[in-house]
Amino acid sequence: MTSRPTYDDANLILRLYEMRREERMRKARAWFTGNFKVKSWDELQQLAPGGSDENASYRMVVTYWDMVASFVSSGVLHQELFFQSGRELLLVWERLRDVLPEIRRQYKDPHLWGHLEAVGNDFAEHFKGRSDDAYDAFLTRIGAAARK
Repeated sequence: MTSRPTYDDANLILRLYEMRREERMRKARAWFTGNFKVKSWDELQQLAPGGSDENASYRMVVTYWDMVASFVSSGVLHQELFFQSGRELLLVWERLRDVLPEIRRQYKDPHLWGHLEAVGNDFAEHFKGRSDDAYDAFLTRIGAAARK
């Protein structure tokens, strides 16, 4: 039997939502959603070269969602409750999925953003379990390749 979400889980989700509303974070999220569709390290370097505002936005969004994923993967935040309102994590994961192996090679860090990967994959399975059609439509909407 899985545990039930707690009042603390709900409060943490609300706190995380407040953090997403910070002005610089909103700007970074808008940039990421509208622009981050890279498939290679070279495309990433062109889109968000080191030291640029775009690079800061990319890092801000990805590290934020990896932090959130660490709360879920460690059990600090109830997974099922998070999945009910945290679909942006899945968007970030699907946009990053194809290029992450190359980023890890460049950084020489095979575990980089591992929490985001693990929770993103769990979220994708959760979504597909509810409706393959809805998941495929989500991937199409965000410009990610269909996953079977």
